[in-house]
Amino acid sequence: MKSVIKVGIFATICLVVLGLLIWKIEDLNLFHAKGQRIDAVFGTVAGLDDKASVRVAGVKVGHVDGVGLQGSQARITMALDKPLPLTVGTTARIANLGLLGEKYVELVPGPPGAPPLPPHTVLIGKTPVSFDDAIAKIDEIGGSIQKVTSQLSGGDVGGNINSLIRDIQLTSTELRAMIAENRANLSSTVHNFDVVGATLARELPRLAGQTNRAIDQISELLAENRGNVSGTTTNLRELTTKLQTSADNLNRISEKIASGQGTIGKLVNDDKAYNDVISTLDSIKGGVDTLSGTLGAINKFKIDLDLQGYYLKNSIPATDSGSSKSSLTSFKVDIDPQDKKHLYRIGIVNSPEGKLRDKTQTTTVTGPNGIPRTTTTHTLTQEQAYTATGLFGYKAPYDARVWAGIIEGTGGAQIEYPLPVLNRKLLMSFEAFDFNRQDNKSAHLRLMGRYQFHPNLYLIGGYDDPLANHSLFLGGGIRWTDENIKYLLGTLGGLAGR
Repeated sequence: MKSVIKVGIFATICLVVLGLLIWKIEDLNLFHAKGQRIDAVFGTVAGLDDKASVRVAGVKVGHVDGVGLQGSQARITMALDKPLPLTVGTTARIANLGLLGEKYVELVPGPPGAPPLPPHTVLIGKTPVSFDDAIAKIDEIGGSIQKVTSQLSGGDVGGNINSLIRDIQLTSTELRAMIAENRANLSSTVHNFDVVGATLARELPRLAGQTNRAIDQISELLAENRGNVSGTTTNLRELTTKLQTSADNLNRISEKIASGQGTIGKLVNDDKAYNDVISTLDSIKGGVDTLSGTLGAINKFKIDLDLQGYYLKNSIPATDSGSSKSSLTSFKVDIDPQDKKHLYRIGIVNSPEGKLRDKTQTTTVTGPNGIPRTTTTHTLTQEQAYTATGLFGYKAPYDARVWAGIIEGTGGAQIEYPLPVLNRKLLMSFEAFDFNRQDNKSAHLRLMGRYQFHPNLYLIGGYDDPLANHSLFLGGGIRWTDENIKYLLGTLGGLAGR
């Protein structure tokens, strides 16, 4: 079987597998009716990502399919996997999966006997109280307490006490009136006490007899277990002796400490040793503060990891068969210092044009006349090799990003811009690098489009090196965002703590 047919079969299998992955990840359903769609309005959806899960009683029933603004509020669209029997009174709220887990939307169904939820109903969402709101409420309570204390300290305290006494006198007068009105009830209560006294007079002799019998039984029990009681008393006496010995030991230890003997005694009585310990603790505290500040500065950085690969056609000049097909893989790390201006990117690329090798072959042939003839052949070949990428980026208006630095081992520049379509999931990129190529070739240009169909997966395709090799390419990649990395580290920390 020819190499071209093998490559075609391999590419077809890859496209089929890629299509199945997209089908499963996007949850596409071409043969059945789509599930129910519901909109909800929230005061804020901070931390809630597109494609976040939608749950009912903790069970996933769909995902978020769009986040936007409606005036000064946030409006989200939820795509349910299948219709649910929701009734009027259904609400939505934002919740967390654990302490460091991702946020999701929880649907709280309405009463079972209520009428069904009308189509195109917009639910009113409930956002949990944030940490900043809790701090503000505590601050308000502190202000109220300060106001009360200032009034007590600077106001007419005597007047307030006189007013309190008048209120007490008024309450006492009302109590007297209430007792006069309920005198009959009090008489009835006294009569009930008389009845209870008569009952006790009849029953007390019987209770006294039962008590005497119980005392006799206890006396017999003590007589039968006199030996055990004696043993217990002996044990208590031994325990008291041991406690006295321990108390004597503690007294001797305290005397040694008071006299400055031993390490603890020197620490208590020697000012120099005490000052040395305090100095050491201050040094440890300074180191902890420095480490805390360093970790806080690192936490400000946002780091994204990116692994991608794509298949190129005619990426390497013809050598033997007249055509060539290869692939390119790369691993990149994007660092955002969160200063709204600068970006950094480092990476490793396995490029088919990574290394140019010059092979020299000398052949000597002896002719019929006996004279040797020498022929020298030079062959230039390009081999795949790992090259480095290091770029400095700048955040331009309209979410565009401009990069400059080293691309695949040579100087170059790059521009990225998310198109305002498909919820800005389509990103266009243009690269220009390797301006001093072999054989007087033009600079290496690359036009690429990326479709982010999943928060962590995307497809790429475009046109590579249009001025020399004219190579189309198609591939895909995986992207781990800063939130994915933090969630993974939090999960690993939780598992390590068990």
